[in-house]
Amino acid sequence: MTGPGISVVICAYTEDRWEDILAAVASVRAQSRPALETLLVVDHNPVLLTRLAEEFKTEYTAGSGQGAAGGGVRVLANAGPRGLSAGRNTGIAASRGEVIAFLDDDAVAERDWLRRFAEGYADPRVMAVGGRTVPIWASGRRPAWFPEEFDWVVGCTYRGLPPGLARVRNVLGGNASFRRTAFDAAGGFATGIGRDGDKRPLGCEETELCIRLSRARPDAVLLIDDRAVIHHRVPNARERFRYFRTRTWAEGLSKALVSRSVGAAKGLESERRYTTRVLPAGVARGLRDALLARPGGAGRAAAIVAGALTTAGGYAVGSVRARRGGTAFSVVDIAAGGTGSGTTGAAPDGGANGTAGTPPGGEGRAV
Repeated sequence: MTGPGISVVICAYTEDRWEDILAAVASVRAQSRPALETLLVVDHNPVLLTRLAEEFKTEYTAGSGQGAAGGGVRVLANAGPRGLSAGRNTGIAASRGEVIAFLDDDAVAERDWLRRFAEGYADPRVMAVGGRTVPIWASGRRPAWFPEEFDWVVGCTYRGLPPGLARVRNVLGGNASFRRTAFDAAGGFATGIGRDGDKRPLGCEETELCIRLSRARPDAVLLIDDRAVIHHRVPNARERFRYFRTRTWAEGLSKALVSRSVGAAKGLESERRYTTRVLPAGVARGLRDALLARPGGAGRAAAIVAGALTTAGGYAVGSVRARRGGTAFSVVDIAAGGTGSGTTGAAPDGGANGTAGTPPGGEGRAV
């Protein structure tokens, strides 16, 4: 096998997703290009940790982040604070691959997922490669009112990202990979910004990391390859407008935190194109469909307007909170095996995050 060895990290936190977790691991085992290893990181849930350890016959030391290989799968306890970011950092620190890929615990990867990632790293300048995430709606079909421009709300690839192989500002964390040297240069995922189970649907930890990486390595290339496909489950609760509204508000809060840390010019450069070009085009399509009596057209147009306004409102509130000095978030020095050194910014609301994707993954161009 040529190319870099790839470790796959899957973060899990609840037994409610037991079957999904097993399906995610099975999809990694079925890859046309085998993973070097699969690491299951359990977020402060001893019952799930023990159950997964038994399932995969893995020896582990709770709280230490150390696990022994068992059939290519290692089960680890999150060694940092509760939340997705610390879980990912635990997986990075314990992994052996030259490249670390991340897969959501409620998603399954297509057979060539890792092969497409590996191809991207043929260029030594490439520090990250992301893929395309397709929603699996619990109801069996997309809600008529739900606009594709807002699929990031449910952690999926949205209308407005460039097709094919394209250079972007940031990848989306539920379907992404990074070269190990990226973490050596920039540190790990910031804690205090990402999701903590289902408590609050914040996000943007991937955006913040990618911007930090580009600053540390100005020559770094970040790509999205839409042939690296995963399928992501969307539960019934996330098909409702109430979740849509909550998630877009939370995204505004998250963007305010990132902008406070990296500056509005970088923190919002991709969002400006998305807001001024992608969303107006979506509203126009919705209104056209409504005039042609196509189902959901008016609802999609209204949802786009509501989503944009709610995100802007969250951003305004988050900006005020950040200026007043909210909770600090920290960046982990992966190379040193740290668990949260180096204050990076002020959190608008104390932080907590999720596997839902961050919006505007980056204005891209084909390469």
